[in-house]
Amino acid sequence: MSLSFEGKVVLVTGAGGGIGREYALAFAERGASVVVNDLGGNVKGGGKSSAAADKVVEEIRAKGGKAVANYDSVEDGEKLIQTALDAFGRIGEILRDRTFARTSDLDWDLIHRVHLRGSFMVTRAAWNHMKKQKFGRIIMTTSAAGIYGNFGQANYSAAKLGLLGLANTLAIEGRKYNIFCNTVAPLAGSRLTETIMPPDIVESLKPEYVAPLVLWLCHEQCQENGGLFEVGAGWIGKLRWERSQGRTVRQKNQPMTPEAVRDQWDKICDFTDAAKITNIQESFQSCMNVLSQLDSEGEVNANPTAAAASVTSAEAVGQKLPPTTFSFTHTQCILYALGVGMSTKDPDHLRFLYEGHQDFSCLPTFGVIPSQAAMMDGGLSSIPGLNIDFTQSNLNATIADVLDKGSGAVILLDVNTYSGDELVCYNQFSVFVVGAGGFGGRRTSEKAKAPVPPPKRAPDAVVIDSTTRDQAALYRLSGDWNPLHIDPSFAAMGGFKAPILHGLCSFGFAARHVLKQFADNDPSRFKAIKASVTLFVAFIDFLGGGLQSELVFAEISRRIKDLGPELVKKVNAVFGWEITKDGKNVAEWTIDLKNGSGSLHQGPYSGKADVTITVSDENFMEVVQGKLNPQKAFFSGKLKVRGNIMLSQKLEVILKDHARL
Repeated sequence: MSLSFEGKVVLVTGAGGGIGREYALAFAERGASVVVNDLGGNVKGGGKSSAAADKVVEEIRAKGGKAVANYDSVEDGEKLIQTALDAFGRIGEILRDRTFARTSDLDWDLIHRVHLRGSFMVTRAAWNHMKKQKFGRIIMTTSAAGIYGNFGQANYSAAKLGLLGLANTLAIEGRKYNIFCNTVAPLAGSRLTETIMPPDIVESLKPEYVAPLVLWLCHEQCQENGGLFEVGAGWIGKLRWERSQGRTVRQKNQPMTPEAVRDQWDKICDFTDAAKITNIQESFQSCMNVLSQLDSEGEVNANPTAAAASVTSAEAVGQKLPPTTFSFTHTQCILYALGVGMSTKDPDHLRFLYEGHQDFSCLPTFGVIPSQAAMMDGGLSSIPGLNIDFTQSNLNATIADVLDKGSGAVILLDVNTYSGDELVCYNQFSVFVVGAGGFGGRRTSEKAKAPVPPPKRAPDAVVIDSTTRDQAALYRLSGDWNPLHIDPSFAAMGGFKAPILHGLCSFGFAARHVLKQFADNDPSRFKAIKASVTLFVAFIDFLGGGLQSELVFAEISRRIKDLGPELVKKVNAVFGWEITKDGKNVAEWTIDLKNGSGSLHQGPYSGKADVTITVSDENFMEVVQGKLNPQKAFFSGKLKVRGNIMLSQKLEVILKDHARL
């Protein structure tokens, strides 16, 4: 299906010739209304004439297209945008393309005014219009000189790289308004290159070989945002930043010296297993890792992104962590039960919440709390005021194995908890250390406790539960003091919109439901459990079989009941779902967020749904868990959409917060 720009308005600056002209013609050919902006300057940037823009407009109109000319400087951004509004009533895409030849006679300010300030002025003038219509596509044009530098072009290179920084920030700020901004670095024959390149090379670098990339990036189907692309001669490549793993060259309370930098220089500059940094949070994370290690260990690991990198597998296996003692009373047991969602609203929970209950017990999964203390040297035993009438547990932790997963290392840690000589509980933790892989170790271990494979039948029980807004704040009182779970600013540095729930809290939620459903809340009947603690997906896998999507639709139903009127106001659409398995339709669902207070029911919609989505049960779960990008699923054929495809973007309102799903 060909890409259409019917109903879209495109502003192309520098469109009187070269790549800009090709952009304008290509957009018009596919139905866009085009504003052709060009000062009509000569190859050195001088002069002014309306002829260049007028000629392109005539070409477009002669082919039945829609176009108007504009002759203003890009520094008069409001005038350019007003031309689009007066002629076509809206503005959708902005393409910035304007280059100069060698400009030794032009000063720094002129180059920056035209390239960097001009782009800022035009984009600022269009920004609020794009926000109001909830759609915009912006293409900035940089160059290889800006990306890599070039002899004799200091002013031009600085301006062009400045455009990339501007585009990156616009991509971040515009995302929630469906305004995407990308940057292209084209190599194409033009008025400039034809004077310095042989004719056959200029012919192979025709602007026609650049325009298709720009059209795709501007289309409403394209979800690329914040990308940087080199393009020419029919070839397209995406660029990204890389950073070496680096080395920390100081220790706590010790000066940092240039000699330490010199001694680690080769490792600082070693790009083996380089990190692909995509945002400022990831950039800042290494420094945070260093500070954390300084505070907790006193001596910083050489590689802040690979905490285990300085210990080889052979050296680490069998090493014992220093024995620790964990003190607790019934208070800690009750606090943990509250932290994993138990409530006096459920009479069955009272035995875990009231120390005077005849069957007062501690949840079996409380065993992770003292074990965590062994790993992190934390726990409530260090908090003043909790040393009355306590029981003491001694913990012995041993590194069972270290596995090489390539991008990271997995440390298998065995923790045994004793009360005197009696073994109270045993935990095995798999700790994934990002960036610590590549040391040539084994990928699997016979020492890892394997989970029982899920049975091939429908779930024996389906349970839906909800965490409260303060769940993480309550759970952390059991000893996991990581500020990631309470401090918004710290969470933001980790790339999260808000503090996140502890994985072990989700684990506790899942385990207590298993205890209730299959052991009648009797801890003595609970032997062992192994599961991932990052998401509730572990619980789903533990139950096994059936359609996993049923659990998600049950959660969606709960959300609609809680927020129905608000969702109807935001979305105003009916979504039909066709869930398949082994290539056959096995379930249909309707999410009605257009009528009444909203609803969800199993089966097809009685009328015509605005959007119908067909996807397999497996791929549906991948999408809602954030493992599969829905746009990639669509273009790869894993997810099929009928109806108004743009409305499908509004599903984020009910599918967000993957951990809850």
